[in-house]
Amino acid sequence: MTKSSKPPKPGLSRRSFLGSSGAVGAAMGLAGSKAQAQDAPELAAQEQRHISLTVNGQRRTLGVEPRTTLVEALRDVLGLTGTKIGCNQGQCGACTVLLDGRRINSCLTLAVTADGADVVTVEGLADPTGNLHPMQQAFAENDAFQCGYCTPGQILSAIACIDEGHAGDAAEIREYMSGNLCRCGAYPNIVAAVEAVRDGQEG
Repeated sequence: MTKSSKPPKPGLSRRSFLGSSGAVGAAMGLAGSKAQAQDAPELAAQEQRHISLTVNGQRRTLGVEPRTTLVEALRDVLGLTGTKIGCNQGQCGACTVLLDGRRINSCLTLAVTADGADVVTVEGLADPTGNLHPMQQAFAENDAFQCGYCTPGQILSAIACIDEGHAGDAAEIREYMSGNLCRCGAYPNIVAAVEAVRDGQEG
C-alpha cells in the first residue's frame, strides 16, 4: 500500500478541531460576559466615593466616582444645572463656581478633591426671600448678557474679581475677567455691571 492510500487515522480533522475550538471560545466568552454583567453593579459600588460638601449653605453628602468632575457632581447628582458645561477644558469659564471663596473652573476640578469644601453656585446667590445678589441685579440692569449661557460663570467670576481687589478700572476688570468668554460679545456691559457693583460697595 502506498503512502497516499493509507487509511486516515482516527481523531479530529483540522476543520472539526477549529469548529469545536470556536464553539468553546464562544461559550467561554458568553460566560465571561455574563460574569462581568453580574459584577458591574458591585464594581460600580466599589468605585463610589462618598464626599461631603457645603453647597450654597447646605451640607450635602453624595456618592461620586473618582473621575467625576465637580461640575458633573453639581449638575448630574445635585441637580444644580445653573453651572454650565462649555468647552469642558477650562478655557471658557462657563463652569465657574466659588470654592472656599475662590473662583475655579469646576470642569477641571475632581469632585473628590473638593471634599469638605464650601461651594457657591449661581443658585446660591439670591437671598432666601428671592432678592437678587447685587451682581445679578447689575447684570440685568446693564444688559450684561444676551443668550445667557455664560452668565452664571460670568457673575460668579465678577463677584470674585471685586473680592480679590482686581476691579480698579475697566482695563483691570477686563484682564481679570478674561478667563470667562462671552460669545455674544457683551463685554462692555459686563464691565459696566462690575463697575456698578464696585461703586455701590465703595459708596
